[in-house]
Amino acid sequence: MVTGADLPGLEEIEVNAQPKGQRRGRSIAMTPADLDAFLRAEQTCRVATVAPDGRPHNSPLWFVWDGSCLWLNSIVKSQRWVNIERNPHVSVVVDAGATFAELRGVEMIGSVEQVGEVPRSATFDENLAEPERLFGDKYASGSFHADGRHAWLRLAPDKVVTWDFRKSPGGSTAP
Repeated sequence: MVTGADLPGLEEIEVNAQPKGQRRGRSIAMTPADLDAFLRAEQTCRVATVAPDGRPHNSPLWFVWDGSCLWLNSIVKSQRWVNIERNPHVSVVVDAGATFAELRGVEMIGSVEQVGEVPRSATFDENLAEPERLFGDKYASGSFHADGRHAWLRLAPDKVVTWDFRKSPGGSTAP
């Protein structure tokens, strides 16, 4: 459990890892409740992995948030999956806003782990019951269906950075 003392300016936030505190932008940081609502509402994240040549590889992906971990449902025959098998370190960004004053988002940094079968079959897996329920509710009218091409990755972030420029005094002007 991370407390407000660990993340100055924030209420308590529960995560599996002990994320590093946000140093800059505390005045525009999301509260844990804001973060939870934001991640449950947004549809697409961008997952940055490290390619074989050391260059970043960034790709959009659907996700669900269970309150402490980000769950990614990835195609197992993708460059993203190949990169993660070799190096599980990722940076994931979820953001929104059309103008500077509306910008808000979160970056989560850490290592992902594969959970369940690869690829995912229709066999029940207790470890995946909650993310699959959340995924079905968010994207598939309440019902998750394994397609034999995807598998689950779980990110328990080491570091979480948030921003919400709607909280910024004079936020209608760019920096």
